[in-house]
Amino acid sequence: MISIEQLRVEFGGTPLFDDIGFLINPKDRIALVGKNGAGKTTLLKLISGKMSPTKGRIVLPKDLTVGYLPQHMIHNEGTTVVQETEKAFEHIKELKQDIDRMGTELATRTDYDSEDYHRIIEKLSHTQEYLQIVDGGNYQAEIEKTLVGLGFDRTDFNRQCAEFSGGWRMRIELAKIILQRPDLLLLDEPTNHLDIESIQWLEGFLVGSGSAVVLVSHDRAFIDAVTTRTIEISLGKIYDYQVNYSKYLELRKERHEQQVRAYENQQKMIRDTEEFIERFRYKASKSVQVQSRVKQLEKLERLEVDQEDNSRLSLKFPPAPHSGIIPVEIEHLSKAYGDHLVLDNIGLIINRGEKVAFVGKNGEGKSTLVKCIMDEISFSGKLKLGHQVKIGYFAQNQASLLDENLTVFQTIDNVAVGDIRTKIRDILGAFMFGGEASDKKVKVLSGGERSRLAMIRLLLEPVNLLILDEPTNHLDMRSKDVLKEAIKAFNGTAIVVSHDREFLDGLVTKVYEFGNKKVREHLGGIYDFLQYKKMQNLQELEVNTLQQKKDSAQEEKTSSENKLNYEARKELSRKIRKAEKEVADAEMQIAALETEIKQMESQLQQPEKASDGEFVMLFQKKQRELEQKLYEWEILSEALEEIKNN
Repeated sequence: MISIEQLRVEFGGTPLFDDIGFLINPKDRIALVGKNGAGKTTLLKLISGKMSPTKGRIVLPKDLTVGYLPQHMIHNEGTTVVQETEKAFEHIKELKQDIDRMGTELATRTDYDSEDYHRIIEKLSHTQEYLQIVDGGNYQAEIEKTLVGLGFDRTDFNRQCAEFSGGWRMRIELAKIILQRPDLLLLDEPTNHLDIESIQWLEGFLVGSGSAVVLVSHDRAFIDAVTTRTIEISLGKIYDYQVNYSKYLELRKERHEQQVRAYENQQKMIRDTEEFIERFRYKASKSVQVQSRVKQLEKLERLEVDQEDNSRLSLKFPPAPHSGIIPVEIEHLSKAYGDHLVLDNIGLIINRGEKVAFVGKNGEGKSTLVKCIMDEISFSGKLKLGHQVKIGYFAQNQASLLDENLTVFQTIDNVAVGDIRTKIRDILGAFMFGGEASDKKVKVLSGGERSRLAMIRLLLEPVNLLILDEPTNHLDMRSKDVLKEAIKAFNGTAIVVSHDREFLDGLVTKVYEFGNKKVREHLGGIYDFLQYKKMQNLQELEVNTLQQKKDSAQEEKTSSENKLNYEARKELSRKIRKAEKEVADAEMQIAALETEIKQMESQLQQPEKASDGEFVMLFQKKQRELEQKLYEWEILSEALEEIKNN
């Protein structure tokens, strides 16, 4: 379908691609992979016609249609969501206008036998046939279905595009491209601004689409679900694997091992040849052989090994300062922006050491609740942070708070303490700031680079409650793995707002689902939650045939068993929360008494207080209260451990 032939691209004389070539066949679903800067986005731009190669060509059939979604774009203003999305069907409107114009012209002409009259009839017939092919019927219904699938509410349809954030406007552009049903879809990080449900909808669409797809994504679960072919760009060359990403990783490891063996063999041959030349350079009897070996080396095509960092970087957070047993407790919390209610009478408890996920469609209140926890916005109800909770917060706007006059290295060096300072270069390399990039000034960094730098700073701060709002959007797969392992090893509490299933899998043990102004707790990991949601959706389907009723009965039985299991876990969780709250209350009282006794001890240093009998008796009373409270705390803690272990 599409032929890439001897493609070469140079920037400042340095080749990015070196005579690469491959074919894109109909219905291919290809993942482009490689390190940041390898040329993935550049290759998409070349195929889409947005860039021209230094050498070589890209051959596309004349009637081929291409839909290209870049990472960043300039959005149109002055249109509603529906009006902007309808632009996907402008070609259909133009066809209908052409048909109306030709129909009117034929109705007014009387030269029925003329060649021109018959030419118009033929063109009209051809245009009508083409319209029937491209216009599936009611495109308004297609628009609604696509926008809802991408997370829009029907109440959003007539809102101005300018009212939406850049991420939501990217969804509008994606909807337009999908609705055009192009022969080839080129998607550059399409999931960055989608929630989990929208990503799953997009997966289903792409898998069922008749279009060929070439995509760049750092969402491992997404590319595994969608693609069946992987093209790796490395050192200016491409390696084409007819498998999905997970299988590609296995084959790539084998290829790398073969490369290393071939490279080592060639290096040995070069050393042996150079030794021969050096040994017999001045012997006349060997001059012919020496010259032959010299020419052999000159003509030799030197092998290279893909640059691969095999160091096992193990990035760890500093030990979390001790906090109360319940870092976050929320009761009857509500939040509205004007007349728009976002959260309605919600409640939840997050226990010390838990790793939890906030998931749900965009706009359902995840970031709003995070802002409430951070005390950045007002709300009604109760939100209590535990004793000595210190929050480490990452959101996209954190990047704007960096000092622009510092270098990347200085930014991290200023917050690093202890042994970690010896590993700053390694840490920066893991997050794509290796080599000269560490000496760049913050002010010249892109938005994505600043976000990654802000993430590294957070990783080095001594905190006990991490709140990460979409932390993986600008990280490649290796950096995400480093971050994930660091959070898993973190001995504090973590709240992660994310749509990245692969990142959340094995990381969180509880999921809070945001929807319809409420927050619902789901025990288990992210795939437990998704499975539960799938079963829930199955229950909503109405059945009409006997077989369907039998299937439904079986589903209800399975669902009932799962529900009982879920309810049992929920009841256990309720008991644990109650016991943890009692322990936390005791800890708070102990902390208050300790503070009060410490103040009284300071006062007892004064002679007048030391001789005040009433004050001394009060001091002794407080000490006895503290002893009693410590005893109660031990009893409550033992009861809590017993509940957890049974």
